[in-house]
Amino acid sequence: MPILTIEGHGPVTVTAGTRLVNAIEDAGVDILHRCGGHAKCTTCRVDFLDGEPDQMTQAESDKLESKGDLGQYRLSCQSLVLEDMHVQPLMRLTGSGMDDAGPRPEDDITPDPVWLDEV
Repeated sequence: MPILTIEGHGPVTVTAGTRLVNAIEDAGVDILHRCGGHAKCTTCRVDFLDGEPDQMTQAESDKLESKGDLGQYRLSCQSLVLEDMHVQPLMRLTGSGMDDAGPRPEDDITPDPVWLDEV
């Protein structure tokens, strides 16, 4: 099983294929996901310190490109934990002034992923 290291939190073992946003939240980190994991809001953004996936969903690419942020960060709602990763969540409930992180994302990536091979 892959090891997910979350900056400032430590390593956790994750079932391969788990959605990254859910793995981070299940580890006890209060990452935001205001749109419920549909690649619409970018609050689930992370920096990959190691183990960045080679693939990206079309939805993630489109959203980041529309904001001019492609290459700046990744959306954890659009990534699966398939191998060891080291990430830093960039937006957390703590300090956000919001009442909750957002609705829990589904177990499967939404919208249905169309995978691009280049990041």
